[in-house]
Amino acid sequence: MTTADAHTLRILRNRTFDELAVGDTAAIERTLSVQDIQLFALLSGDLNPTHVDPDFAASTPDSGVIAHGMWGGALISAVLGTRLPGPGTVYLGQTLRFHAPIRPGDRLRIQVEVTALEPASRRVTLACRCLNHDGAVVIDGEAQVLAPDRRIERPRTALPGIRLDATGNDGLQRLLAHVAPLEPVRVAVVHPCDALSLAGALDAREAGLIVPVLVGPRARIEAAAAEAGVSLDGVAIEDVAHSHAAATRAVELARAGEVEALMKGSLHTDELMSAVVSSASGLRTKRRVSHCFVLQTPHYPRPFIVTDAAINLAPDLAQKADIVRNAIDLAHVIGVDAPKVAILAAVETVTPSMPATLDAAALCKMADRGQITGGVLDGPLAFDNAVSPAAARTKGIESDVAGQADILVVPDLESGNMLAKQVMFMGDAASAGIVLGARVPIVLTSRADARESRLASCAIALMLAHRYRTDPP
Repeated sequence: MTTADAHTLRILRNRTFDELAVGDTAAIERTLSVQDIQLFALLSGDLNPTHVDPDFAASTPDSGVIAHGMWGGALISAVLGTRLPGPGTVYLGQTLRFHAPIRPGDRLRIQVEVTALEPASRRVTLACRCLNHDGAVVIDGEAQVLAPDRRIERPRTALPGIRLDATGNDGLQRLLAHVAPLEPVRVAVVHPCDALSLAGALDAREAGLIVPVLVGPRARIEAAAAEAGVSLDGVAIEDVAHSHAAATRAVELARAGEVEALMKGSLHTDELMSAVVSSASGLRTKRRVSHCFVLQTPHYPRPFIVTDAAINLAPDLAQKADIVRNAIDLAHVIGVDAPKVAILAAVETVTPSMPATLDAAALCKMADRGQITGGVLDGPLAFDNAVSPAAARTKGIESDVAGQADILVVPDLESGNMLAKQVMFMGDAASAGIVLGARVPIVLTSRADARESRLASCAIALMLAHRYRTDPP
């Protein structure tokens, strides 16, 4: 960018009526995001589910969320007010015709052209068009404005950022409402010997999600209850000596069918999972156990799964296949019938020097041969191509998965853990964590997790436990 170009971007400068000529043009470009649609709905009050409810929108002829028509009209106004004629312009009238829907990820070019000038009144007529990335006209029409009669030049105003929290408690409340008809299940809470993990289990009981069985040293559990200011009245306690014994006893309860899920307390993840995957546990299945984060961020139109970010450090191809199968099973339970599975790598091409791309290609071929079923796989895909239709289109990727993934399968634990936590802490994502592949679901929470995350994780465990009653893993 030249110094002159940078200066132009910082300054709003108009063109007076006397400086205009028929044929003058101006344009801006803008990519539609999900947050654009949500903010427009918030400001206008137009909460038509075609625009704000992905599940409803999927059943419409447009097969997904689309922008409000007047979002494009607002962009035309932006060109008239900032470019041509620019500051000082007064809107007199506008006609618009809508030819095609605008979807998240579509990049629009909004252009206006002077078609008539009336010197006596300073009235200007302009043809207006919005074209999408394919060059198709999605909106056109005509504007009439009163052009300014004096030169105006001002610095562009830097407006404060706006963030719309479309998840958070609203997402949790929808999840809790969804599982409300299900009876709570007995859950062994393993070594809940600090106030945080104990309070999380009791919160889930109050929410009607679980019937907790606290497994750990009774004295330490009671001390944690006193610290948290909660009552243990009516709560079953399995008194054992230490955290290792707690993990062993919780597994015994699950093997005997006395509990239908496990929930991590204040012990280390490795200690609990070692007891679960032990050959003597009775909880192993033919599948590799793996962890799934279920995430929802206001920057993406639907909940999605990241796997594996907590259990398998550097999975091989066979282990990745089970990781994919577990994630697909979870997607089915939470209501995604044919999840789109993106196998992530640093690039979207198969490259022999990058093993993750070879595994991605092999997993997709396994799906083609019926070795992995229940979802639509594609890969390798870079993260941007997996979640952004615009990025996928720029790279020329034609795929049923690219830009709209429901499941993101990462190459290894380190990349998955960083991805999930970046989305949580920098992308305002609500989260839930669950382990699959064992005979019971395992709620695997972190000390840094919010109360909402713990409740959401228990809600998903509840759904899985009820599914396992009729369709055991």
